[in-house]
Amino acid sequence: MKVTKLNNKDIVKSLAAFIVGTLGLALMVILMIVINDVTGGISTGEYIRSHSKSILLVAVVLIVLTAILYFYFFFENKYVLTRLSKITEIFLLFYVGMMLCFVLGKYLSVVARPLAFVALMSVMLFRRRDSIFMNTIFALIMIILDRFTTITCLSDADSIQKMYDSYTSFFCTFCGGIVAIFLCRRVRTRIASVLIGLVLLIPVEIVNLVLHIPVDGMTTQKLLEHLLHGGLNCVFSVMLFMLLLPVFEWMFAELTIFRLRELTSDDAKIIKKLKSQAPGTYNHCVVVAQLVEACAREIGDDPELARAAAFYHDVGKLKNPEMFAENQSDYNFHAELTPELSVDIIRSHAKDGAKLIKQHHLPDFFADICVQHHGTLPIKYFYVKALKMSDGGLNIENYSYPGPVPTTKIAAIIMIADASEAASRSLSDRSPEKVEALVRSLIEERLDLDQFNDCNITMRELAVIKSTIVNQLTGVYHSRVSYPKLTVSKKK
Repeated sequence: MKVTKLNNKDIVKSLAAFIVGTLGLALMVILMIVINDVTGGISTGEYIRSHSKSILLVAVVLIVLTAILYFYFFFENKYVLTRLSKITEIFLLFYVGMMLCFVLGKYLSVVARPLAFVALMSVMLFRRRDSIFMNTIFALIMIILDRFTTITCLSDADSIQKMYDSYTSFFCTFCGGIVAIFLCRRVRTRIASVLIGLVLLIPVEIVNLVLHIPVDGMTTQKLLEHLLHGGLNCVFSVMLFMLLLPVFEWMFAELTIFRLRELTSDDAKIIKKLKSQAPGTYNHCVVVAQLVEACAREIGDDPELARAAAFYHDVGKLKNPEMFAENQSDYNFHAELTPELSVDIIRSHAKDGAKLIKQHHLPDFFADICVQHHGTLPIKYFYVKALKMSDGGLNIENYSYPGPVPTTKIAAIIMIADASEAASRSLSDRSPEKVEALVRSLIEERLDLDQFNDCNITMRELAVIKSTIVNQLTGVYHSRVSYPKLTVSKKK
């Protein structure tokens, strides 16, 4: 969701969250420096007092870096600053990445640390541009950590070696992270993400060899050692990414490409229930998902997110599936009800769907789609029925959905696709011309009723959506050749 302006409450909350996160980051870095350098009979207090200037410098630099990160989001992606969960994710990624790198660097090798881990995680949880900036900040934090853990180096040779290690780590983090970020956007399965580790070997090994060989020499042992540790860097990065991404998905209800595909599989709990208890609604959702995915791709929106949202847009019908036409056979239950009661049942499926989604701890975006995909449109069938039973003068708002109207382009697409799929079923002639006229009239009606005022959708995008839905629907409901009436018996 695009946010163009922050209110005072959002600014105060985001600043407070960044201050707390920065304090935690500074304490963690200082603690790592102390743990790495305190030896023998020197107490922690004595060490901090004797190196107070260096430790203070570390804290100041970290404050500057997180301030830069805050201003980046303030100008480039304000949405992150409106969600404490997203800010928490940023700092938690830094904490986990630093901790993993510190432990593996201390007990294995600084070259074998999972330096691309933060980049791999951030590109799945944030926009690509955001993840590039976060990876850069993490690379700078790592070089600070590496340089200041050499405060008590015993010799000039050790200090030089540590310096080259820190430079190598910085370039591996930056270059490997950038490569990982651009590769990850093309990954569509968890298994395919494992292959990223193989591609990451190229920049990581090049950086390791170019920066270490002039210092360590070109001996076979050193060469193999750097190649092995560079390979471990990539392996650890991908393994930890695969292990911890589902944890972040669950903790923060993140909609990664992997999570979206899991939520739309036949094994997903609500989808399975929809398939068995409301098969007509399930089939409707499948077709709508196909339409919405194609439309989102054509206008440059997220097709995977749009497809998943379409699968869940009508789950509220699970409460009374038999009250909806697509799940009925020959008998219409509304024949026994007043128009007012029928309207209450029909329009309640929007709020019932949002409630069901929240009960199952699914993303709020799906709940928003449930209540927005009918906007404030009137339920015309029962409004007309009520008019016939009265003397007129009925308030149409009493026979309309409560809203709100769509606030995202995906919600607007689902609104159009949902109505188009349902209406096209009643057409006796499903030629492209008839379907095009139907879809055009549905879009124009929603424009006249101000249903698209809050979703920033353009007329060009509506034209693209119309043509895409027409092409898709004429493909789904294409005409078939009439089969001849002939009974073929088995040869004796």
